Order: sequence, then structure tokens, then C-alpha cells
Amino acid sequence: MSWGSELWDQFDNLEKHTQWGIEFVEKYTKFVKERSEIETSYAKQIRNLSKKYQPKKNSREEEESKYTFCRAFLTSLNELNDYAGQHEVIAENLTSQIISELSRYMQELKAERKSHFHDGRKAQQHIESSWKQLESCKRRFERDCKEADRAQQYFEKMDADINVTKADVEKARQQAQMRHQMAADSKSDYSSYLQKFNQEQNDHYYTIIPNIFQKLQDMEEKRIERIGVCMKTFADVDRQVLPIVGKCLDEMTKAAESIEPKTDSKQVVESYKSGFEPPGDVEFEDYGQPMKRTASDTSLSNPREGKEKPTGKTKGKLWPFIKNKNKSPKQHKEPLSHRLNDFMTSKPKMHCLRSLRRGLSLKLGSGPEDFSHLPPEQRRKKLQGKLDELNKDIQKEMDQRDALTKMKDVYVKNPQMGDPASVDPRLLEIGQNIEKLQFEVQKFEGWLAEVEERMPSKSDTHRRSGIYETQNNTTVSNNCAQDRESPDGSYTEEQNSETQVKANTHPIPTSSTPEFDDEFDDEETLPTIGTCKALYPFEGHNEGTISVAEGELLYVIEEDKGDGWTRVRRNEDEEGYVPTSYVEVFLETNAKGAMTYI
Repeated sequence: MSWGSELWDQFDNLEKHTQWGIEFVEKYTKFVKERSEIETSYAKQIRNLSKKYQPKKNSREEEESKYTFCRAFLTSLNELNDYAGQHEVIAENLTSQIISELSRYMQELKAERKSHFHDGRKAQQHIESSWKQLESCKRRFERDCKEADRAQQYFEKMDADINVTKADVEKARQQAQMRHQMAADSKSDYSSYLQKFNQEQNDHYYTIIPNIFQKLQDMEEKRIERIGVCMKTFADVDRQVLPIVGKCLDEMTKAAESIEPKTDSKQVVESYKSGFEPPGDVEFEDYGQPMKRTASDTSLSNPREGKEKPTGKTKGKLWPFIKNKNKSPKQHKEPLSHRLNDFMTSKPKMHCLRSLRRGLSLKLGSGPEDFSHLPPEQRRKKLQGKLDELNKDIQKEMDQRDALTKMKDVYVKNPQMGDPASVDPRLLEIGQNIEKLQFEVQKFEGWLAEVEERMPSKSDTHRRSGIYETQNNTTVSNNCAQDRESPDGSYTEEQNSETQVKANTHPIPTSSTPEFDDEFDDEETLPTIGTCKALYPFEGHNEGTISVAEGELLYVIEEDKGDGWTRVRRNEDEEGYVPTSYVEVFLETNAKGAMTYI
């Protein structure tokens, strides 16, 4: 149907309808714009979320990256970041393909509509003006006819009156003729203008207005078609990113499927394995045969009378096991019930405190350069990682040196390309860097070899867990993991200390293998390697430490091994550890060279 033939009299309604169509385009443009803003805001929030949960650049990140679930989460965060990027693409495409196009088209649509309705109003005004002229001609013709009738009646009246002069009658006749002529002229004008008006009216309603309305109809159909195209584009913009979004989701799924609980469980072992051996069995202490009581003595018999000097070998470093610092290592052991009470109460508390200290130091990133604050297994891994880093740095420096050497050769052969001497300072600097790095490598290799030598093997485990006779002898074995810690919570590299005390005349069987003998020192006290003077007072509340007063002179029996503690002796029966920073040490030159590191 054509608007020109069907809606010839609905000019005002069509004007309102086309205006509503333009407002709809504006509304749809605003809708797409808000959708684009939502996509942009959503993408920004997703990116911020991904960035917020990205692992921080610290040592913890390195630990977390070892676990499959942490790596899967990191992959999901990266894919989520790409997912946010696709929403940014949606916003950009909506802006460029719809919002910009509709804004430009809307300006063109308003101009076209304005032009068409301007022509329509102009035609409407023309036909209205013609109608008014026609009405004017009609009224003039009507007035002239009435005037002619009145003039004719007056002439006839004058002509019938005998009292009127002939001149007056002639004047009335001429007036009547003039009026009739004017009426005839008005009739002619009215007739011709009426014919003209009818022609213009026919053109207006059958040609001009239909053409204008047809143009408006075409404009409206194009507008509707453009809206449909934009709605399709609106959907296509989303559809275009679906493959990439699907790929992101597939990668997230793949990352989730790559999680391996068993592997992560093994990684926990790798991360926290200390390398120490678990405590051995507590041996039965038979106090029946070697002990004799008197009526006046409720304590154990004199240790020096009831015990012989042990023929086996024990380790000299007994400080982790000494509960009372004032007791001699040669005294009787406490009853088994007391030892169990101490083990269930005091030990765990100290172990927890040391673990807390060690965990705090690890968290703060503090610790010696040789990682001596770590358990052997973890220390070995850290040292090996440090060696790998140093070797990579050395390789980089060597590659730079080779490149500069080649450049220097080119300069020597072609002096016009550059001065060979300009490369020498950089080569000298690289050589110095390589020497420093190689020195660091040697230092860490030495520490690594030391750790690997001191780490317990499976054969050590079997030797420590051997079964001893308990009928006529007493054996005490304390090799708890926490006993390998120094008083500040850091680990020492010593093997498990074992104190064997033989009672009566029955000897304890000892291993004849050289490894067993080498692993233990004699029971005799350690030799003095120097003296020290206490610079500050130290209470020594922790197990294995000894209290000292400011200015007190003590004997040094074991120097600081990097853990911050020095082993000293006050007298034959009283020894322990003090902070190295609290004392001034004077080592004997001959004794220092003769020290034995266990």
C-alpha cells in the first residue's frame, strides 16, 4: 500500500509517526551505548579481579608454582583476563559498527525528513492560498451580481416614475449597464480561477502529496531496515567472539583437568622433607639389677660406683638432650616415667616455639647465605637452585664476552668500523663478573658437598634402629628431629646424638663397621680450643643453653658454625651454648687447626 493514495489526508499523523521513528532510533542507539558501557565496565572489573588474585612477586610465588592446582588457578586467571579482552572487543565493535553508524544515519534521517515535510507544508500552503483566492473571486462575483441587480431595479424604478427627468433615467440606465458588466467580468474571473484551482487541487492531492508521502514511506522503510541490520549486528558482535570465549573456557577446563592430587601430595614431601630420621625406639631401662638401695637413701646409687665407664662410643654434642644444665653427662638417667613426661610436655613446646621462629624467619626472608637455617633436604634444594642460577648468569656473561670478542676482531680487521680499544673496558668488567660468579659457585658447591656428606643414608637408619639387649644394661637413645635444632630454632648439620650408658659388667654390642665408628665421638669431653669473655649477661632459659654473667671467663669447646651459637664450658660438669654476639672469643691457633667437625 502506498501512503500517497491511502493517507492523502493524514499529513499531521505521518509527521508525528516519522518523528516517533527517529526517537526510536535515538532510543536504540542509547540502548546499544549503555550495553557497550556495561561491557567495558564488566571487562575492567574482570581484569581487576584477575590482577587482584595474580600471585605476588615473592618467594611464596615460587613455592606455589610447584603445585598443579596453583598452576591451574594461574592459568584460569590468565584465561579470564583474555575473556575480559573479548568483552572489550564486544564494546569496541558495538561502538564502531552500531553506535557510530546509527548516529551518522540519524543526522541524515532528520535532514531528509525535514526536507520532505518542508515540501509538503509548502504544497499545503499553496493549495490553501489558492483556495482563499478562489473564495475571494467568488465573493466578489456574488457582490457584483447583487450590485447589478440593485442597479437594474433602480433603473426600472426611475424609468417608471413620470416625475423623474430623462437625464436621471439615462444616468440610472448607464449605472445598471456598468454593474452588469462588472458582474459579467467577475463571473468570468471566478470561472477561470475556479478551473485553475480545481487543476491545482487535483495536482496537489494526486501528484504532489503522493510523491512527498512516497518519499516519506521510503525513508521510513529504510529506517526500519537499518534498525533490523543493527539488531542483527548486535547479535553478530557477540557471536564473533564466541569461538575465542569458548577457547578460553576450554583452556580453563583443561587447566582444571590437569590438577593431579597425587603429584601435589608428592610435592608437599619435596617441599617440607627435612632429611632427618625419625626418633628411634626408647630402650628399656632395667634398674633392678644394677641398683641397690639403703635404708637412708631413697635416690639412685652413686653413679660413679654403680656404673662403669662405657666402652662404646657416644657423640660429644649432647646439648639438645640435657634437661638440667648442671648435671654431668655421666650421671644416672632419670626414671623412664619422668623422661616420658618431659618428652610429652617440654619437648613439644620447645619444638613449637622453634618451628614458629623458623617459620617467621622464612616468611620474612631472613636467613644466612648458606641456608643453614633450613633442614638438610631443603637446604640442599636451595643450594642446588642457587647454583643453577649462578651457572645461568655465568653463561650469560660468557655469551656477552664472546660477542664483544667477535666485535673487537671485526674492529681490528676494519678500523673504520670502530675502535678496538673501546671494547676492552667492557671485556674487563665481564671478566671480573665471571670471576666473582665462579667464586660464588665454588662457595655454594662447597656448602652443597658438605650438606650431602652429612645427610643420613638408609644404612645410618638401620644402624640407629638396632635392637640392643636390655636384661643387664641400659641404653638411652634420643634422636628426635627437634633435637637437631640449635636454641634459636635453626637446624644444625649434626647427625642424631646418641648417648649410650652401660650398667653393671655387661657391655653393649657395638658395630664393627668403620662407618659406625666414624659417626660417633668418644665419651670423653671435648678439648678446649680457646677462651671467651662474656660481653653481656645471658639467662639461658632454653634447653641446651648455659647462663653467663657479664665479664665471666669461659672455655670454648666448639666455635660458631654459622648458626649464631658458640659452645662453652664453665667447669667439668657444666657446659652449653651461648649467643656468639654475647661473647668475645679468643681461639688457640694450634687447637683451632685440630678441631674436628662432626
